[in-house]
Amino acid sequence: MAFPIQRTFDDLGTPLHEVTFCVLDLETTGATPASCEITEVGAVKYVAGELVGAFDTLVNPDAPIPPTITVLTGITQAMVIDAPRIAEVLPSLLEFIGNAVIVGHNVRFDMAFLNAAAERLGYGKLPNPTSDTLGLARRLLRSEVRRLNLSSLAAHFRSPVTPNHRAMADAQATAHVFWGLLERAGSLGVSHLEDLLRLPTAKGSPHYKKIELTEGLPRRPGVYLFRDRDDNVIYVGKAKNLRTRVRSYFYGDDRRSVAQMLRDLTRIEHRVCNTELEAEVTELRLIHASAPRYNRRSRPPRSPQYVKLTNEEFPRLSIVRRLRDDGCLHLGPFRSRRQANAVVAAIWDAVPIRRCLTKGGRRSPACNFAQLGVALCPCDGTVTNAEYQLVVNQLRYGIETRPDELLEPLVERIRDYARTARFEEAAEMRDRHRALSNAVHDRRSWNVLREAGLLWAEDRSGDSVLVERGRLLASWSGTDQAPLATTAVTAPSPHLVPESVAAAEEARLIWRWLDRPEVRIIETTRPLAMPRHRIPVLSTLAG
Repeated sequence: MAFPIQRTFDDLGTPLHEVTFCVLDLETTGATPASCEITEVGAVKYVAGELVGAFDTLVNPDAPIPPTITVLTGITQAMVIDAPRIAEVLPSLLEFIGNAVIVGHNVRFDMAFLNAAAERLGYGKLPNPTSDTLGLARRLLRSEVRRLNLSSLAAHFRSPVTPNHRAMADAQATAHVFWGLLERAGSLGVSHLEDLLRLPTAKGSPHYKKIELTEGLPRRPGVYLFRDRDDNVIYVGKAKNLRTRVRSYFYGDDRRSVAQMLRDLTRIEHRVCNTELEAEVTELRLIHASAPRYNRRSRPPRSPQYVKLTNEEFPRLSIVRRLRDDGCLHLGPFRSRRQANAVVAAIWDAVPIRRCLTKGGRRSPACNFAQLGVALCPCDGTVTNAEYQLVVNQLRYGIETRPDELLEPLVERIRDYARTARFEEAAEMRDRHRALSNAVHDRRSWNVLREAGLLWAEDRSGDSVLVERGRLLASWSGTDQAPLATTAVTAPSPHLVPESVAAAEEARLIWRWLDRPEVRIIETTRPLAMPRHRIPVLSTLAG
């Protein structure tokens, strides 16, 4: 039975034809709210594009109106002497505005005075989003209109109301300019509120016109692919909201790599996914399949690296690139040799496993590691198989059963270094602890998924996933799915670690999703065997 909670997406945005706009203009006694006051308020409110109300009043500023302001606005001291004060006006004005998007020309000026009054009277700053016709005009009309003041824009859009520095007339003219700018913005694909709010921040680069490529993107979770003129995939990304995420690249992202990517971009492809986990896995698979040149950090490595316990008479640790079915213990795969080396160093710090490469014998001298006492090396022939097997068993037991047997020695070293103020060495040991802990955790989670067969899980939002041997088969929202018993299950992988970096990273994503407290397992085709001993957290042990 599914959890009875409907899935929602708060970031899907609101179509502009459903947004309530309140176009606002204030007249004041000066330029700064710290020392000046409001003398007039004018506002017009629109719902679904239709005028639904107007708010117009003079305000007694309880202060002299400078002659320059009277010349500019025509508002005299005599006109405001009987007008209500801002403390009387503000409650009605805030009720009139409600949850509307506040629009103004250089709206920051009006909001500064309005917020100052609201805070002074105990209402706090207004939470309403704002849209500035000046910022929109800079983005949309810079090449057409030389001056972007309200008078010039009103003339450009042939406003029936001429702005005259009176609040209501200026608000009505601003509204007319706003509708004209919305029409221009629509030609760029601006159809939702979040598109409109971000439009003024878009960089004026030659690649901005390519935002038209996003027109067909849905407001749903999924994966997007950028392609160049040769139709090669140059970037793959995931998003909760495809349209919003892709359009964000055109809104002020000044990273050099993004500018280069937009220069090469000629087509955008997308794939809608049912859940966020499906989007993450799909992104991972596409990156590993096409190795896009702008996915620098997540591109697949040339060859994976494994840490292997060899099957020699005196086993040692070796870093190899190929995974063989030889019964040897492995950790990995790792993206780089540096990561593999960190795990090897952590194990060397935890157990005295052999470090030298020589076979040795009775007549051979002890290696440096044996002389320093950091490794039980058989190079001088004094170590018996039985003695050495104890070390090998300790290592296997730590990796396969009790991780704390390997990690506790590292924690003790961290404490020792910290007590003696050797902080750099403590940090290095901490990184080794983390590398080994992560490697053991990944090996464990892989084997749990590998042995579970086909697994059906669901979270509290109603998202369900179907996983087979650590690989995502399907995901959906809802409960009308067939039972798992009707689905065939493939044979498990013979390896106790993933065969590739892609398989390891996919299993890691799935495990992270399954490990959340709001996820429950609905059904599996084989027992889901969780390890008895948990991997200790470094902060808990070191504390």
